[in-house]
Amino acid sequence: MKKTIAIPTINGQLCPHFGHCEKFALIQLEDNSVVSTDYITSPPHQPGLLPEFLAQKGVNVIIAGGMGTRAQEIFTNHNIEVKIGVAGGSPEDVVQTYLTGELATGSNLCDH
Repeated sequence: MKKTIAIPTINGQLCPHFGHCEKFALIQLEDNSVVSTDYITSPPHQPGLLPEFLAQKGVNVIIAGGMGTRAQEIFTNHNIEVKIGVAGGSPEDVVQTYLTGELATGSNLCDH
């Protein structure tokens, strides 16, 4: 099964707020193994834009520290799984913990 995971990054690490990231790591999985990682520059932050942008890129899962409730709703409407409250780490480490079922999620790190 193929899957694409998006992780917002700043300086190569998970960004605490997905709307303020520099780039998104788009990690392609096939049969729960990483087959490629691409970094794409995030468009300028505008409410509601990023979920649509990532849906067009074929994203199935978004893993972030925090995001607004409107963005979460848009992702859900596109059948994109949302994981929030993730503390940090490299995209590769975050994906590995997701794949092993050990991804620690918590409170939304965003206040809107």
